Amino acid sequence: MPSRPEAAAASRADKRPGSHAGTLHDAANAEAQVKVLQQFRIVFNAVKTHFQQVERQAGVGGAQVWALSIIRDRPGIGVNGLAAALNVRQPTASNLVRNLALQSMIDVRREGSDRRAVQLHATTAGRRMLKRSPGPFAGVLPQALAALDAQALLRLETDLAALIRLLDADESAATIPLAQL
Repeated sequence: MPSRPEAAAASRADKRPGSHAGTLHDAANAEAQVKVLQQFRIVFNAVKTHFQQVERQAGVGGAQVWALSIIRDRPGIGVNGLAAALNVRQPTASNLVRNLALQSMIDVRREGSDRRAVQLHATTAGRRMLKRSPGPFAGVLPQALAALDAQALLRLETDLAALIRLLDADESAATIPLAQL
């Protein structure tokens, strides 16, 4: 059995241009890259297709449908509670609330002792729009992720974190709903 330094040297030799083992490794790596790229395309297209279907059937964007479904399910929720439920920043939730209110899909009320805080309620028009909307309201990706077991989610989280580091991506994008991209 070769020592660690010998094994490392053999491994480096196998990856040199022109070596047979390096060529096999490079070909397998290139094939894996193509497959993963195709898988990302499939995921992105599934998400995009779902949001297009939502907009076609409901007449509003997917983020608005998701927000409205939360407001319907939690009457009286505030903007901060909505932001937490959607996992978005408060200004993003405020914009969704403003658009839903302008379309008469929700009522924004100031009830109770603290008149500064608002409570959100779905209107009849909002409930009707949700009945026209295809599910899942949160989107197909969150639904699929919820169906994965804990080990698969941990592997995916770890591997995607490595990819995000390599992309040097802006991590603040994590709070932008996919429907708004």
